[in-house]
Amino acid sequence: MTQTILVTGIHCLVSGRVQGVYYRASARREAEALGLTGWVRNLPDGRVELVAMGLEHALRQLQDWLWRGPSDARVTDVTCECTEHPPLPRFEIR
Repeated sequence: MTQTILVTGIHCLVSGRVQGVYYRASARREAEALGLTGWVRNLPDGRVELVAMGLEHALRQLQDWLWRGPSDARVTDVTCECTEHPPLPRFEIR
């Protein structure tokens, strides 16, 4: 029987002007700099969805960054919850 290992992380939804402003690429760069793995993608409703896994202090730093985003972004809301996912080897844009 194979056992699946899960890693604790965060699942976030970011609202506002966050598409078409390099939010995903900037989020990936920030996550990689913090040593996090996971993914980020645009949603059809205009929000950005992100899953990140790693050390708790790095996850908190990423959550703070999500409120700022790149210079052209205008973030109006960020909701994050703790989650568990199978580990990923890197941080990717989906």
